Amino acid sequence: MELRAILVAILLSVSSVTTGIGAGIGEDYVRPKPRKALTFPWKRKQSAEPQQVHISLAGEKQMRISWITDDETSPSIVKYGTSPGEYTYSSEGESTSYDYLLYSSGKIHHVVIGPLGDDTVYYYQCGRQGPEFLLKTPPSQFPITFAVVGDLGQTGWTTSTLNHIAQCKYDVQLVPGDLSYADYQQHLWDSFGELVQPHASAIPWMVTEGNHEKERILFFEDGFQAYNARWKMPYTESGSTSNLYYSFEVAGVHVVMLGSYTDYDKNSDQYAWLKADLAEVDREKTPWLLVLLHAPWYNSNWAHQGEGDSMMVAMEPLLYAAGVDILVAGHVHAYERSERVHNGILDPCGAVHITIGDGGNREGLAQRYIHPKPDWSVFREASFGHGRVQEDANVSVALELPAVPPKGTYFVNM
Repeated sequence: MELRAILVAILLSVSSVTTGIGAGIGEDYVRPKPRKALTFPWKRKQSAEPQQVHISLAGEKQMRISWITDDETSPSIVKYGTSPGEYTYSSEGESTSYDYLLYSSGKIHHVVIGPLGDDTVYYYQCGRQGPEFLLKTPPSQFPITFAVVGDLGQTGWTTSTLNHIAQCKYDVQLVPGDLSYADYQQHLWDSFGELVQPHASAIPWMVTEGNHEKERILFFEDGFQAYNARWKMPYTESGSTSNLYYSFEVAGVHVVMLGSYTDYDKNSDQYAWLKADLAEVDREKTPWLLVLLHAPWYNSNWAHQGEGDSMMVAMEPLLYAAGVDILVAGHVHAYERSERVHNGILDPCGAVHITIGDGGNREGLAQRYIHPKPDWSVFREASFGHGRVQEDANVSVALELPAVPPKGTYFVNM
């Protein structure tokens, strides 16, 4: 397996560039307490216009536009073009809705548009009325930049994190689970959609499910109804039979989104799909291989200890054989970065594991770490923030993980 040199740049709360982890930072440094949850009306205001607009990649040179309307007669049509107010193209799609206990969703639209130009701004309108939105397609070649954040929720820290991401230049947003923290309260899915619309309507959001998306009620609700209906990902385009796991390619990166909360053992559909998907990866075309899931496999925080172990036992051999470069997880409300590791020991052919479940959720930070620190753990800190991953063609990656706000840079050569 080719040994890849990875340059990892970590923006942390330090006063200057250092060569090691000093006193007062890292696991010893604790940021302010969680901010209060945002408040929203139990029943949202009815509107004839498109709401909760977000976009996602939907195959080569295509984008899926998703939104909700209260008007059941509203068509699933997107008009779009490269100049404001001039829509030279139009696409029709599909719609769905769901009921959850006493809640009934609006009409949920999904429309795929394309073929689209690379690294191009498009202006679009959902349905036959409403405001104009704009989106930017990702580039087809390196470099490409991903914004990465997990466990968002709907708090003051969430708003701070999203605003900080908006100040950065990036091409695709990756979310390793736990989006809205609705937790059975379906109106909070609506408020989350409104909260992220300014960001998710312009840059594609690629997400996978976390434990807070399950919402299963024995004998009443099967689970994942809201997530699957609202956040449709390109699973059919990648040969998957479930919206809970899929893959996509952008520029020179093959990204695999795995499901921590659906079957993953060797007899499961997900395992069979993953094996087939990895076998099709062309490292000449996509030299970088990135995986996202929710429950971390390498975690030295006391929170959620061991929850990813059984999935790791089943699937880590597949990822190792395929030469996965980076695995990003959420779930633990803190940040941790590993050395290249496999089967619990340092391995130059293993993946770098990143836990970044610190987007701003209402449950607060996971501040207790296991001591002594495992050999594979490079840095760990309980703070809210997000990450940026920039990958280029010369087999190097810059992984930038700023806290909120960033105050310095920490470099590690691997």
